[in-house]
Amino acid sequence: MALELVGGAALGLVFEKLFAAVVDASNKTTQFDSSLKKLEETLKSINPTILEVKKLNDQLDHPKEELEKLIQILKDGEKLIHKCSKVSCSNYFKKWRYANKIKALDGSLLNFFQVELQAILLRGNTQVLVLLKSNRFSLSNRGVSDNYESLGSCEATDPPDFMVGLDVPLKELKRRLFTDGESRIVVSAPGGCGKTTLAKRLCHDQQVKEYFTDICYVTVSKTCDLFGIIKKLFWHNAERVQGFQSEEDAVNQLELMLKRKVESGRILLVLDDVWSGSKSVLDKFKFQISKFKVLVTSRNEFPGFGSTYNLKLLSEEDAKTLFCHSAIPEDGSSSSMPGEELVNEIVRRCKGFPLALKVVGRSLHGQPVEIWRSTLRKVSKGESFVNSEDELRNCLQSSLDALDDKDIMLKECFMDLGSFPEDQKTPATALIDMWAELHKLDKDGIDAISNLHKLCSRNLLNLVVTRSSRNDANEIDWCYNDAFVMQHDLLRDLAIYQSEQEPIEKRKRLIVDLTGNRLPEWWTKEKQPRLSARLVSISTGTPPTLISFYFSLLESNISYSISYYFFPYLLTLYRIFCR
Repeated sequence: MALELVGGAALGLVFEKLFAAVVDASNKTTQFDSSLKKLEETLKSINPTILEVKKLNDQLDHPKEELEKLIQILKDGEKLIHKCSKVSCSNYFKKWRYANKIKALDGSLLNFFQVELQAILLRGNTQVLVLLKSNRFSLSNRGVSDNYESLGSCEATDPPDFMVGLDVPLKELKRRLFTDGESRIVVSAPGGCGKTTLAKRLCHDQQVKEYFTDICYVTVSKTCDLFGIIKKLFWHNAERVQGFQSEEDAVNQLELMLKRKVESGRILLVLDDVWSGSKSVLDKFKFQISKFKVLVTSRNEFPGFGSTYNLKLLSEEDAKTLFCHSAIPEDGSSSSMPGEELVNEIVRRCKGFPLALKVVGRSLHGQPVEIWRSTLRKVSKGESFVNSEDELRNCLQSSLDALDDKDIMLKECFMDLGSFPEDQKTPATALIDMWAELHKLDKDGIDAISNLHKLCSRNLLNLVVTRSSRNDANEIDWCYNDAFVMQHDLLRDLAIYQSEQEPIEKRKRLIVDLTGNRLPEWWTKEKQPRLSARLVSISTGTPPTLISFYFSLLESNISYSISYYFFPYLLTLYRIFCR
């Protein structure tokens, strides 16, 4: 590639050096083949654009500082490629680290040309628009008081620099958004699975920005303010508002404004972090406007609002990549590097949960390998990451906090799920019968079945149907013998953690893990506590055979969920209750 194609001394020189380094590294090493090939293609594609940018800056006399960031990226890239050429094939962590750095370099270049370059090319137009706005549009003319400026921008902030596992979801969401028939989509998953990150990446995707003329991003959260959202959208579009007479008037004015705006192009509204109590607010955005689309992210599903896209947990490969990015220092500065087997085992314990992988990874970042082994030993003995990592626990807890006071029964049903073994399918009929008995629900199971589906729609459990053909699931007499309930281990750990916050004598649920003949401390005391639990779970760690049974004792119903029938321990527990 000739130097004159790039033009200019500084920019042309650093570009030529980086390109030459990439070609040379591709010829000398095979361990970064795919990453280097992709980077080389990127450099070839941006070469003509660099020439245009250089000419534009020279002609318009723009400050040279505008290209300093690009020049620095190219310089740093050249140094990186030279380092990659020296990485040994047998050094697993260095190969992984430098492969990610090459990907990051490629991403930085693409981001500059897809985002920042647009600002340079449109710089003149922007200056004109700013001048016009300052002369013709005062805050008072816009009809929105200064207070609403504090609501913040409707622009999505940049997603994290490092992301994994979002390529497939992004592609699917773009397919749906670019389809005329689908106008409202709900991205649903438990907290900490990457819904917000996916939404921000979508907003910054070049194809999405080309397809939609305007993209509005609003974070809703628990305290949803319909008036605030609408006024923020008017502020974003520099629209004049005299004042809303009522909620209905505000919605009507928003609809009229959107109909005017779509005449100039398509509009995408992203409502991020919508809680279960905001369903009525969501319904206000169900406008029948052909070029207007809404994307919602939530822990809940809103089937009456739009189609649902369930964001899945990370694959084993992506989970390991995310964990290593958080846990392993880029410069290899930790006192000793953990072995791959140790890394794999800790990653496996996180069950593909993105937030868990990042939080646990950060807690082990730069730590000696002994700390890694100690962490693995603790979780292997039954201690959960939920107990030790506050950030992870608080995020999961927010899913429970989203249930308002009228959903107390749902919280109780969720807490009951911690009594069943992890990684096992629990028969839905067992839960339905148990809830009807424990919580005095109707005997025909309708209320219990309703709770089952509500928890499922809030991503607090998964309902799995094994029967290949069945009647309409909406029919209440659908056969639940073919349905099973599964729950992510971290959500189960949250239920157990919550149950254990009460003193042993006051717990509604008693969960006893006897794996390896480890008896609870209270069990071995001479003066044993008088228990009031109505649901008892005994796990011996023996191969999983779930036996659920109920019996009446001392005029109280006590439900036992036992993963293996272990009679001596059962007799001990029986004596505690019979004293």
